[in-house]
Amino acid sequence: MAYFIFAGDMLVMAFMIGVVIWVSLKSSRKSMDRAAAIPLNDEVRHG
Repeated sequence: MAYFIFAGDMLVMAFMIGVVIWVSLKSSRKSMDRAAAIPLNDEVRHG
């Protein structure tokens, strides 16, 4: 049973790595930089 869970985890991880590689190959550097800056610019500063 543990082998099935391990194999499933490996398949999910391979899928996620594939998505990251696919997105990084299809996106431009400028759009990736803008997306990476979203967490840094999410706070609204007043005053």
